[in-house]
Amino acid sequence: MKIVTLGEIMLRLSTPSQERFVQAQQFDINYGGGEANVAVSLANFGDESYFVSKVPSSEIGQCAIDELRKYGVDTRFVVRGGERLGIYFLETGASMRASKVIYDRAHSSISEAEVSDFDFDSIFKDVSWFHFTGITPALGKKAQDLVLASLKAAKAHHVTVSCDLNFRAKLWTSEEARLYMNSYMPYVDYVIGNEEDADKCLGFKPEGSDVEKGKLSIEGYKRMFEAMIEKYHFKGAACSLRESFSATHNGWSGLLYKDGEFFQSKHYDIDPIIDRVGGGDAFASGLIYGLLHLSNGQEAIDFAVASSALKHTIPGDFSHFSAQEVSALMNGDASGRVKR
Repeated sequence: MKIVTLGEIMLRLSTPSQERFVQAQQFDINYGGGEANVAVSLANFGDESYFVSKVPSSEIGQCAIDELRKYGVDTRFVVRGGERLGIYFLETGASMRASKVIYDRAHSSISEAEVSDFDFDSIFKDVSWFHFTGITPALGKKAQDLVLASLKAAKAHHVTVSCDLNFRAKLWTSEEARLYMNSYMPYVDYVIGNEEDADKCLGFKPEGSDVEKGKLSIEGYKRMFEAMIEKYHFKGAACSLRESFSATHNGWSGLLYKDGEFFQSKHYDIDPIIDRVGGGDAFASGLIYGLLHLSNGQEAIDFAVASSALKHTIPGDFSHFSAQEVSALMNGDASGRVKR
């Protein structure tokens, strides 16, 4: 399947060995970003994966492109130009100390890209699926216009569209998010988002749940999905469920509502977490793969959650697992025994 994602790829600078920023004498280098992470996962699963973005015409911009190419992502639609590549700094938490992200992405190339930089008729030719997140329009007016133009073009080419709401409080307010995300929803077929995303971006809450206290009401999520689908006419809605016992110990599962049916995944106890950044993107890419290739909604949500659970076991933004490895976990192989 030919799948397109559009968004920002950034340089990630993270403290080694779970050090605090004030302790660090050096940073580990990775590249990542919501839609780029999804593109890499789908390429690893065997799909024809394309990433659309803009990066500076510099060696650093080329490094980001080379990193995507390394994992099989097609970058022919990545435009060169603009001031800089966005950066984010990551301090990885442990036990009761949460991880922390600091953004340095103002005036990045994609945030100032013009709609005219992209030939959307070529981009969406023969494409099966288009994925974007709520992070990209949070970058500013030009990015908001770019997302809308891409959605209109995708629909003109009869492409299935998914959106991971991905609210980022450090990038925009809930009021701004609701204004723009609501305007995009008529173009969306499948929406993905946890309880905070659904509330901050669209104004929906799962009644009876308090994630911070570990209280989850599955019936509340079901009613929330039904209300969202009634308003926006989605084909389906999904969310991950994270029980955060500490920064390095989480419970993990997911829900999918599709075609009037409600599906709940298997539950995973992830302890220890190596790196949770990119876990939601591994969930989104797993769901896209499952909806495109697997036989029913139950298999799709189980694949999505298994994909995300595996991502928590490796460092970096990208998830480096094949569809076969995800299927093995999904089907019960969670022993961790050495493969000889």
